[in-house]
Amino acid sequence: MLFDGASLVLYMCGFVVYMANIVSGLRVVTNGKYDVDVPRGEGSAGAKKDAQSEGKPLGRADSLKVLAASNTILALVLVGVLILQAGQWYAERKESQELESIKGEKSVTTKGNGNTHKIPLF
Repeated sequence: MLFDGASLVLYMCGFVVYMANIVSGLRVVTNGKYDVDVPRGEGSAGAKKDAQSEGKPLGRADSLKVLAASNTILALVLVGVLILQAGQWYAERKESQELESIKGEKSVTTKGNGNTHKIPLF
């Protein structure tokens, strides 16, 4: 559950970064219109302007820096998902090995001199 939930959270973070920064950055780059305030709908991630960004659209260099940083963040998020999935696989494999060894120790016993001896299976 922990691995699945964390993977889902990372996927959602990646989706938000993609929709908020990468899609709008690619629109600006493909249009080639820099230093122009991009109109955004009311439902988009950047619809509300804060006091710092009002009246100051991004130039070409800044737009490309934001796009590159967003792509790097997205790559790191997806690598994190891969690491979490590998960790889940490893944990499940170890758990199944431990269960098999416990079942093996319980099922294989020998009697000698009235005592029961457990034989570990490797």
